[in-house]
Formats: sequence, C-alpha cells, structure tokens
Amino acid sequence: MKAEYQGNEGFYQGNEGFLQRDSVEHKGYAEARSTDCREGKERDGASDLLEAILGRDNLNSAHKRVKRNHGAAGIDGMTAEEALPWLKEHRGEFLQSIRDGSYMPSPVRRKEIPKPDGSVRKLGIPTVVDRVIQQAIAQKLQSIWEPLFSDSSYGYRLKQSAQQAIQKVKKYAEEGYRYAVSVDLSKYFDTLNHELLMTLLHRQIQDMRVLRLIKKYLKSGVMENGVICKTEEGSPQGGPLSPLLANIYLNEFDWEMYRRGGKAGSVRR
Repeated sequence: MKAEYQGNEGFYQGNEGFLQRDSVEHKGYAEARSTDCREGKERDGASDLLEAILGRDNLNSAHKRVKRNHGAAGIDGMTAEEALPWLKEHRGEFLQSIRDGSYMPSPVRRKEIPKPDGSVRKLGIPTVVDRVIQQAIAQKLQSIWEPLFSDSSYGYRLKQSAQQAIQKVKKYAEEGYRYAVSVDLSKYFDTLNHELLMTLLHRQIQDMRVLRLIKKYLKSGVMENGVICKTEEGSPQGGPLSPLLANIYLNEFDWEMYRRGGKAGSVRR
C-alpha cells in the first residue's frame, strides 16, 4: 500500500526510504519524549530520534511544507517542483546516506535583504533537499522543546504571535507595571555559539546521529559570489531549522529573566 499525502505529491512512498543532488557526497517533556521513543526503536539505550525524523509521514509533511512556502532555490538552482522527481528516484540512497553519516549538506546561498536603516539582513538559502530535512528535524524537535519553552516566549512559536506578545504587555500595564525595557539582539542568528548550542541540544537529544546532522548544517558554509566560506558561528536565517535553534538558545535567558522578575520578567517576540 502506498502512503502519500493528498495530491500524490509525497516523495516518500511505500516502505522505502528516499541523495542530496550531487552530494550523497517544563512539564510535558517526559510525555513528548516517550512519544518519540515509541515512534522509533531503542538503540544502545538511546531514543532513536533519527528514525522518527526520517519516518514516512514526517518527511511527506516536511516536503509539503517546503513546497507550500515557495522559497527561492539554493546553490543548485533546483525548485521544490524540480527536486521532487529526483528525490523519488534516489530516496533509498538518500535516507541511507543520512543514517550512515555520509550525507553532507550543501552550503547555503547568501542573499542580502535591505533594511530601513540602510543596513542589510543576511539570509542563507539552503537547497530544497536540505530545507526538507531541516523541516523534518524541526517538526520532531518542536514536540520535545515546546513544553520546555517559557509562556512569555512568542517568536517563531506554534500558535504564538507578536500580537499576543503586545496583548501580554498591555495586560501587565493594566495590572500596575510601569516600566518596560526593549532589547534588540543585533545579528542574533549570525552569532549563535555552535558549541553552546550543541550543549543545550545534547541535554534533550540522546540520538548522537541527530546531533551530528544538526552540527553539519551549522557548519555547512555559505556561498557568496561563487566562493564558499566556512561558518564558525551562527545559524543561517532562511533555513526551517534556524528559528527553533534560536529559541532553544534563548530559552535559558527567558527562564532566568522570569526567575529574577516574576511573571512579568520577560515578554519576548
């Protein structure tokens, strides 16, 4: 029996897996974690999170999300529509390359977006294939970290918005709070410390293959004017996984602000 999402657009069909083009080359955590364990198998006493990430339904959902977002092509020039036939043809090799650790993400394509103050926001556009895998990782990691995030964190969260953050601040003002401090973390995505981020991830992820895969994405490099530059820090703003990693990185700060300032310690959007 074939398992496809509506429209027969899934590249993961049947029981087979699906080679990067030219590069085969605080409370609900226990419940969320046990769900992930049931989806995978137990290997050396660690939750087999990678198998849940590479699961049929999760990958089909990830591809559908990437296609719906209509993002620009990466350095290989492939669109989501053009990538689908290739992914179907090589799906078994592709999944195996991720499982055995030989999969190497492509460098992201640098794109600069002008800002009102005259500066630019540097985006990193991954290839479609990399965006699918990043999205698949993000979907599973969200179920682990969402219960651990502060209720006062609104940026890049499911069912959270900037409007809700404004309403929360308004509510605090009506309760008698009189001071607010606005903090802008300059070049935040570009300056994440990789080692600190990996330490935070390791606290909740036992499957070392997932940790190694995420680190490969962090270290995949940036192509700018035809030249590939190493990435020693940061997570490219433009990949599906980066917003979640940014929230994981700031989660300790959110809870520390809460401990120091009570319920109105921090509202972050």
